[in-house]
Amino acid sequence: QVQLVESGGGSVQAGGSLKLSCTVSGYTYKTYCMGWVRQAPGKEREAVAFIDSNGRTAYADSVKGRFTISQDNTKTTVYLQMDTLIPEDNGTYYCGIVAGMSAMQTLGRDPDYGMDHWGQGTLVTISS
Repeated sequence: QVQLVESGGGSVQAGGSLKLSCTVSGYTYKTYCMGWVRQAPGKEREAVAFIDSNGRTAYADSVKGRFTISQDNTKTTVYLQMDTLIPEDNGTYYCGIVAGMSAMQTLGRDPDYGMDHWGQGTLVTISS
């Protein structure tokens, strides 16, 4: 059974930083993409950042230059370093994984359906 477990959400003032983590277990595909989408209250889900099994990354324009996605050596844990946070970054951040897709391909997919498996979400709150 595939599981994704997220951690690292919390509250921070605008301009601050947070680091999210997501660890996958039970996933057997060797070519895949992991990453993050977010959803603010009353808004549609939005793609944020992705990294594929080749180490390629892709970012939404709204987070470029502020967020950095990376993975550990085992490629089972993905990190999202979020710097210079702004109130528009508020929301629940969901980690997901999809087989056979590159980071750029995943960025272009519908964020509601673009992943095979999802984590439970972690809340990020930015105060101005």
